[in-house]
Amino acid sequence: MSDPVFFRRAGSLTIGEILELTGAKLLREADLSAEIGAVAPLDQGVPGTLVFLDNPKYADDVRTTRATACFVSQRYADRVPETTAALVHNEPYAACAKVSARLFPDSMRPGSVFGGAGISPGAYIHPEARLEAGVTVDPGAVIGPRAEIGEGTIIGPNAVIGPDVRIGRDCSIGPHATILFALIGDRVIIHPGVRVGQDGFGFAMSPRGHLKVPQIGRVIIQNDVEIGANTTIDRGANRDTVIGEGAKIDNLVQIAHNVTIGRHCVIVSQVGISGSTDIADFAAIGGQAGITGHLKIGMGAQIGAQAGVMTDVPAGARFGGSPAQPMRDHMRAVATLNKMAVRKSGGGPETSN
Repeated sequence: MSDPVFFRRAGSLTIGEILELTGAKLLREADLSAEIGAVAPLDQGVPGTLVFLDNPKYADDVRTTRATACFVSQRYADRVPETTAALVHNEPYAACAKVSARLFPDSMRPGSVFGGAGISPGAYIHPEARLEAGVTVDPGAVIGPRAEIGEGTIIGPNAVIGPDVRIGRDCSIGPHATILFALIGDRVIIHPGVRVGQDGFGFAMSPRGHLKVPQIGRVIIQNDVEIGANTTIDRGANRDTVIGEGAKIDNLVQIAHNVTIGRHCVIVSQVGISGSTDIADFAAIGGQAGITGHLKIGMGAQIGAQAGVMTDVPAGARFGGSPAQPMRDHMRAVATLNKMAVRKSGGGPETSN
């Protein structure tokens, strides 16, 4: 069986070019003409590769790397072997990502699954839809009436773009994604299986039964947002659901109707956000956290994994646990419970008479 290369290298970079690209500084003299053609983890670094040290957990591994160069913070720079060029940078991970993007540009945005360009004969495009030049539509995709799609955007196979939807330029809509009742900006990446714009979960409940509430809002997704596979974003009930510029949303996230997510938020897998909650810019929400409705999560707040958030969270605060509380209080409560459990079971350290 052949071993396919999914992301082909665009070329190689010299150490000198990498220094210019990233602004890193050399710890000691090195051959600036040495070429690098791949990025590798520390323990797999060999000549011709670039590695990085960002997590102190792996600080000892850098001593044995055989890579040509290593991005490293000043704190650990003296651990880099003499045979490896130490590239000192305040953000080693980000610097390495910038180099990797230059070496493998095709990895930055999903391309046509069919490997084609232009409109596939197997796509179904309504005569009233408007596509700018340079749009790629893969087989099986369906584009509804009056939809508008900007130049450079790729619509994957079997994706469905609903009536009147607007999609900006240089976007990527993955296979089997469904986009309804939505306005999408430029350079947005929507991975396979994402559902945008379906009904929010809205019912007027009573002892006589549950009356469906019309969901007449939209979904607004601003520029440079990335949405992971199988995430669902409900349209607004009576106002718009909004995903702010530069937000990064992982796989399997549920965002309910009327939610507003600010600029550059990070939302990790399996998070659930209930309706009408506002999340301010640069907030980060850990995996499997649940947030009830009508809350305000402040700018730069951090919510720990599996937290159950039932109250507003102030700007810059760190909350954890269920029900969620300030992280320091949560950790103190956990420590107290552990001590009580040890006492009740008769455990703990042995004492001498």
